[in-house]
Amino acid sequence: MASQNPSDKQGTLANRAVKEVYPVSRIVREARVLLEGSFPLVWVEGEISNLAMPGSGHIYFTLKDEVSQVRCAMFRNRNRQLRFTPENGMQVLLRVRVTLYEGRGEFQLVAEHMEEAGSGALQRAYEALKQRLGQEGLFDEAHKKALPAMPSSIGVISSPDGAAVHDILSVLKRRFPAVNVILYPVAVQGEASARQLVDAVKLADARKDCDVLIIGRGGGSLEDLWSFNDEQLARTIFNCELPIISAVGHEIDFTIADFVADVRAPTPSAAAEMAVPDALAIQAEIRNLTQRLTKRMQDYVHNEKRHVAYLQQRLPRPERQICQQLHSLEQNRRLLDTVWQRALQNRSQRVDYLAARLTHPKAQIDGQRMRLTALQHRLHSAGKNQQHKNSQLLEQLSARLHRQLPARQLQSQKNRLSVLQRQLHSEIHVQLDTAKRSLAQQVRTLSAVSPLSTLERGYSITSRDDNSEVVTRADSVAQGEQITVRLHQGSLQCEVKGVKNN
Repeated sequence: MASQNPSDKQGTLANRAVKEVYPVSRIVREARVLLEGSFPLVWVEGEISNLAMPGSGHIYFTLKDEVSQVRCAMFRNRNRQLRFTPENGMQVLLRVRVTLYEGRGEFQLVAEHMEEAGSGALQRAYEALKQRLGQEGLFDEAHKKALPAMPSSIGVISSPDGAAVHDILSVLKRRFPAVNVILYPVAVQGEASARQLVDAVKLADARKDCDVLIIGRGGGSLEDLWSFNDEQLARTIFNCELPIISAVGHEIDFTIADFVADVRAPTPSAAAEMAVPDALAIQAEIRNLTQRLTKRMQDYVHNEKRHVAYLQQRLPRPERQICQQLHSLEQNRRLLDTVWQRALQNRSQRVDYLAARLTHPKAQIDGQRMRLTALQHRLHSAGKNQQHKNSQLLEQLSARLHRQLPARQLQSQKNRLSVLQRQLHSEIHVQLDTAKRSLAQQVRTLSAVSPLSTLERGYSITSRDDNSEVVTRADSVAQGEQITVRLHQGSLQCEVKGVKNN
């Protein structure tokens, strides 16, 4: 055996002294940090096996493919957002964090999001939502709003960094530079995208800062465009009062937003062209109309000049026409004064005649009352006279009866007396009924012409406070004067606040 060099032995001891010994926990922890720092959130596709869903709400399973497998966990705060129930054998797509479980030193994936793998699941969800919303009438043409012919402001809901916004702005600047553009920046894909799109549409609809909205993005896969297939976004677009143009993807791409929007554009550039008119075409039309208007005005002025020249030749001297018109006006004024005076005189005579014939209702009532009293006196006197005559006749008959004493004649005379009494009472009643009917007829006739009936219909009689004069003209009283207004029932004491002479 060869002897060892003393210098080599000292170097070996030094190397042992500088070696660093890691505890298990430290090496596992640093491995975890290294893994998590090397892998951001990544998408992984595989098949679920060994699925476990304990009462804690967490989900534990193995994700495998034809070659390898890895342990996975999805914690309760994440799996609440699942739209399906995971099962063994199901092919899924996961967005995961690569990590190391320090307790057992096991490599594992922590799932942040899970969905059925492949475009088939998304396509089925898309077709189901499309059919359901179509049955509810969200796609009906009757609900589509027309785009404004010349909007002053356009709202764009899209990603500020995407090519779609630049295409829209470029087309708007080329076609109609005067339009104002309001950008509502949103994420056009990802978890928060649908919520941001909904909030942007509601904000634009509430602010009413624009006349039309363009919502869209560039092309992509079904997964990339999935935010525009959100049901809440579709209902928000349907309820929006502003007209909306959907420009999602390329011409072959269709989303739920395309069907529910008022207008669907194949591309964002096409949406910009639909939203505004062509300024160059408008300017050309304005120039054409200006030329036509100028030509029309020139022809009109030329024709009017010719007409004025013709009228000037036929127009007589203005002084003579003015004199003739003044003479005719004076004659018409004199004729009008004569007719007015004559009509006023006839009206005054008519009023005097009616005033002479009109008797005050109280006087008429008093006259009828006196006539009724006289008729009552006459009736009473006639009754007394008739009764007196009957009494005399009765006395004569009694005397003759006493002289003759036949019982039959006595009875006959009594019967005749009874008949006469009945006739007397009947005659009295007939005369009273006739007098009452006559009185009632006269009262009705009097009421028909009585001003009291007019008062009953809502009219009133205005007089001065002392009831000495009836007021018929507004200028006959002065402001502050006390007047009396007689109504159908009662009267009012009023003070004049103002006088209007119409």
